[in-house]
Amino acid sequence: MTYNQLKYRKNFGLLIVFVVLMTILFIAAMTAARSMIANLIETEFNNRKVEVFDQSFHPFYEFFNEKIPEISYYQGYLDSTKAASYVNDVIRKNPFVETILFYDITVTNSDSIEAGIKYNHLLVYPKSVISFRLDKENRLIAQRKESNETRAYVEDFNSMVLKFVGFLDRVSDSTRMSDSDIYKVFYTLTAGKVSYMNIPRISDLLAYKRMMSSADNPIVSYDQDMFMFLINPSKIHIKNVAPNLYEKIEILPIVSGSVTDQHFYLQTELPLPGALSDYKMQYTSSEAFINKEINRRFLPVSLGVSAIYLILICIAYLIYRNIMINSKLFQLQYDFINNLTHEFKTPVSVIKIAGNNIQSSEKLSTDEQRMYGKILDQEADKLNSLMNKLLSFAQIENKSIKPNKEEVDVDEFCEPIFAAVKLKYPDLNFSYHIDVQNNMVVDSTLLLSVFQNLIDNAYKYSEPQKRYLDIELQQNKKNFVIKFKDQGIGINKKEFNSIFKKFYRVKNQFNQQGSIGLGLAFCKEIVDFMGGEIKVDSVLNQGTTFTLLLPLGPKKN
Repeated sequence: MTYNQLKYRKNFGLLIVFVVLMTILFIAAMTAARSMIANLIETEFNNRKVEVFDQSFHPFYEFFNEKIPEISYYQGYLDSTKAASYVNDVIRKNPFVETILFYDITVTNSDSIEAGIKYNHLLVYPKSVISFRLDKENRLIAQRKESNETRAYVEDFNSMVLKFVGFLDRVSDSTRMSDSDIYKVFYTLTAGKVSYMNIPRISDLLAYKRMMSSADNPIVSYDQDMFMFLINPSKIHIKNVAPNLYEKIEILPIVSGSVTDQHFYLQTELPLPGALSDYKMQYTSSEAFINKEINRRFLPVSLGVSAIYLILICIAYLIYRNIMINSKLFQLQYDFINNLTHEFKTPVSVIKIAGNNIQSSEKLSTDEQRMYGKILDQEADKLNSLMNKLLSFAQIENKSIKPNKEEVDVDEFCEPIFAAVKLKYPDLNFSYHIDVQNNMVVDSTLLLSVFQNLIDNAYKYSEPQKRYLDIELQQNKKNFVIKFKDQGIGINKKEFNSIFKKFYRVKNQFNQQGSIGLGLAFCKEIVDFMGGEIKVDSVLNQGTTFTLLLPLGPKKN
């Protein structure tokens, strides 16, 4: 089976389609969300104007429905002083009431001729008319109107009296006035004016009817009160309960002579009722103002959609990362199997050749027996060493064994190792320096494997003319510091984090065959297993330094 046949299949097509689809959906969702929010704001702009109207005109309705009817409590007995007290309270609490006219009315069956309305035998006329207003210094000014000054308000008075005497024709002992009757008879609403006459008792209404229908009744007089409130709607305080929707709210005349070139993105209006019917409430907002509100509402939605999109992209990245990791693992496992096969194949082939030679030879000399015995022993040791390394690595990685720590004299531990180095690699320029005061507490068998591996690498990954290794053993306050310095080919800094991973092999001319990528990973597992640390520092084509940090043991005796 060739390498290409074993190549890991990376199906990125589905992953790319997934990312593209998610991106399209993300853009579509963001566009749709913004459009929906814009439509929602436009709907709210048109719907919430009533809420602003109700809140703004609540003081007017309170004045109209509660304050004005208080006049009836006096049953016509208001004089100018009491009227001034009532007016002062009204005009100061309701700035939209600019002027109030107080009519002190007499209802009589006298034949005297007065400026008023005479219907059959009933005469209704104003004894006096007093105008109340606030001056620039906010003082209440009362001014009695002369007969020639009241002509401007005669129609309002006559309209009220005509409705009143018309109502008297329908009064009987069983009459019960409804709210509709009170509104139709005792209120008069015209543009900018609210007129109100106090509501008499039923007995008084029946007396008025008798006075109106018969000339034989004794001459009597009754008092009635009427107020006319002149309203300026533009002085009503606008309560913008939706400041995020309405940039500008104004009360304007329905027919406004002003012309403006200003363009508003959204605009709506609401006509005012009753005595305010000549005015309207206009709501306007510019495009920049509305866009600001759209952006404010769109922000949390966009963040939510973006969060979902990022989560999906992260999932896609994790899938991609998993594919790449699986690809690397596949490659590492393939290389591991390939190299392991080679590692086993070489000694097995040598053993097989030696076995065949022994089998085919009729007679072996003593020297030949020793040679073949030595070959078989060496190759068996190689196989045994490889199997032990694999088994030990698996046991240490899975923590299925515990380190057999013992106190070790550093000199005694190092001496046989360094002596073996000189015998094994006679062409290696080898030196060492030991400067420690404490013994080590380590698993000597495992630490020996680390030393042998780092020494073998220093020899293996060096040019023949630059085979050099210096080992320094020192200690600081906390640790033993063991450095292995060579002048080999070096390691790229980009590979520092990878060389301690299992099955990883640095690509170079010295590493084409004969390595399964477990050496440095095995060293790291052992050092970590014993509570230490291993570091690497290297410069390409200049050399590499491996540093072991191991915990201090007790001082030497």
